[in-house]
Amino acid sequence: MTDNWLAGAVELVVTWARNREPAAGARRVLAVEGRSGSGKTTLARAVAERLGAPLIHMDNLYAGWDGLDQGVTALRDWVLVPLAAGKVASWRRWDWAGDRYAEEHPVPDADWLVVEGVGAGGSVLRPYISGLVWLESPDAVRKRRALARDGETYAPHWRRWAEHEDAFYAAELVRERADLIIENEEPCAST
Repeated sequence: MTDNWLAGAVELVVTWARNREPAAGARRVLAVEGRSGSGKTTLARAVAERLGAPLIHMDNLYAGWDGLDQGVTALRDWVLVPLAAGKVASWRRWDWAGDRYAEEHPVPDADWLVVEGVGAGGSVLRPYISGLVWLESPDAVRKRRALARDGETYAPHWRRWAEHEDAFYAAELVRERADLIIENEEPCAST
């Protein structure tokens, strides 16, 4: 992604987000969604930095390549429900090599929390989300970015994960429920 595109997208999201109300207790939760390779991580990282917010990556919550739904449930149960109740929240990182949940990570206290990844805008999470941003990118651009980023680790799973995305988005209609849609056709990946 070019620096100009990223700077403009961050400014758009931060300006828009400042008017959002807290939805998880006193916390404003911003979900950054879109299909694999759409630029979610890059945008969310920059937005979180600008807002002084902790950032949770759904990749750390998925229970493996078939664990999208479990990751959504983990985010709700471990993080959003406790925050909404005014309690301390923490999550456990999925150890992809060990095929199990590993160490626990406390969610730092802050006014904001940014969550990025497929599933971050799921319907069971919506009561806790202050705003949902969808990144839209052409399929060919997304695939090039994802494979450039993750290479051979992701290549054998591209189709498998896309099928999970297809099923999730068909059932959840996340794009249709997004508060803000950003087009990202930038050809280069940024990590």
